[in-house]
Amino acid sequence: MYTTLKDKYINFFTDYGFKRLFGEERNKDILIDFLNTLLKGKENIKTLNYKNSEQLSSSKLDRKAVFDLYCENDRGEKIIIELQKSKQNFFKDRTVFYSTFPIQEQALRGGWNFKLKSVYTVGILDFCFDDNDKSKTVVSEIKLLDTKTKKVFYDKLTYIYLQMPNFTKSINELSGKFDKWLFAIKNLHNLEDKPEVLSGIFKKFFNEAEISNYSQPEIKAYENSLKYYRDLKNVIDTARDEGIEQGIEQGIEQGIEQGIKQEQKKQQIVILNLLKSEKYNIKEVAEMFGFSEKYINDLKNNK
Repeated sequence: MYTTLKDKYINFFTDYGFKRLFGEERNKDILIDFLNTLLKGKENIKTLNYKNSEQLSSSKLDRKAVFDLYCENDRGEKIIIELQKSKQNFFKDRTVFYSTFPIQEQALRGGWNFKLKSVYTVGILDFCFDDNDKSKTVVSEIKLLDTKTKKVFYDKLTYIYLQMPNFTKSINELSGKFDKWLFAIKNLHNLEDKPEVLSGIFKKFFNEAEISNYSQPEIKAYENSLKYYRDLKNVIDTARDEGIEQGIEQGIEQGIEQGIKQEQKKQQIVILNLLKSEKYNIKEVAEMFGFSEKYINDLKNNK
């Protein structure tokens, strides 16, 4: 099929790439293998069902959550998988809010004893929570715990965040299957061929990611998704560079603080640049960043 794309494999961090590799029925075995590896034996998922990704609150306020992927395993436990391409204000708040929907979903009418199935929220992040994190944390697993004893108070609610920019191992440094998954996800679009060390389920993963296997409509859909991803990355990088440059004029230390740590200001610049480009309307930008259309419109009018 004709394409101007030069990469052999798709970019996992595009919406199309993520949904193609993890969200399609025929690739369910790929997602199951990834999740079982991520959970390190805590869960042995044998079957997985994709559920409706749009959830409506039962409250009168009619709040809504739209998950990237929402699944249920063979034990009835709920798993939300979110791909996040850029920082958002209150991102942690958002993931906690999202986890309340599969909890409420389990409520039964009548004499219910309140026993719940486990809920997992997995965030695959194309950014880091803290650019100055010297430990370069890749995996953060969060549970409710007793702050005094440090023991887990409730083990049925788990948040796992993968900060992919902090994973820097080369192919020769990989140890264990989880490292292999992180390497494959992060480097897929930069590889010219599947590394020999990535065998088993990875053979299907790379075959599904190979652009030459796609139909022309599939290639077109991926190209549109890739364009959006690159546009977003470009305006984020530009805003970051401009912030650092402006800060350096006021001193190196202050420049780092203003150019890197003031994420809210940078995000507003990104939003305004996207609107200025006229490639995306207010509704589309609001969905990108998880804001209301009113917030985006007010930001545009008060720039």
